[in-house]
Amino acid sequence: MKGVILAAGTGSRLAPVTNIISKHLLPVGPYPMIYWSIIKLRDAGIKDILIIVNKKHLGSFIELLGEGEDLNVTLKYKLQQSEGKGIADALMAANKFIKDEKFIVLLGDNIFEDSLIPYIKTFQEQEKGAKVLLKKVEDSRQYGVPILDENSKKIMAIIEKPDKPPSPYCVTGVYFYDQEVFNYIKDISPSSRNELEITDVNNLYIQNNSLQYDLLEGWWIDAGTHASLFQANQEIYKNINMVNAK
Repeated sequence: MKGVILAAGTGSRLAPVTNIISKHLLPVGPYPMIYWSIIKLRDAGIKDILIIVNKKHLGSFIELLGEGEDLNVTLKYKLQQSEGKGIADALMAANKFIKDEKFIVLLGDNIFEDSLIPYIKTFQEQEKGAKVLLKKVEDSRQYGVPILDENSKKIMAIIEKPDKPPSPYCVTGVYFYDQEVFNYIKDISPSSRNELEITDVNNLYIQNNSLQYDLLEGWWIDAGTHASLFQANQEIYKNINMVNAK
């Protein structure tokens, strides 16, 4: 299985520092943020990794990471062709890299405790479709929020940033897809934000009864704001045993 890390976002919530540097290169603990996604994939046995970046910061990623030799992985890079057009648009750049395989996608600003190994195992056993990882949060209004059927343990729909969340869970930035995802991306239209929303893609999987989910057990942080970036640093240093880049 291959891995894809999405790191092309503008990082506007972390301005003004992100006017000159990608948020994914900001420090979280002793390493740049992007290291943590790479480490999670590598420690789960996924070493063939594509990083999707924007043109402005490509040189910085290559200078820092090279081809991944220092982290014992193989890295490739692709540019998001339409910057600021959403997660699904960025993911489309991975089409040729993935070919016909199942794969895992991480948003590069998601920092979390759990090992990916058990989730990868269950997804490999899944005949087709996709899987998302959910996390219970205090305020889910800023995320994609699932409507859950507790009896069937299925997601009935996902609502993007609802004013009145239908559940206390959010869809984290950890996604598992088969090759069909690229066809679904072609089928969706830009949202009111003029973005291709990954929530719309996941809802197409739901309509075809092929989206599964698991729950993250440990802590999880979307480190895309000043407050959550600070929180991510605190968690890393509280759990210093996670710090092992080599």
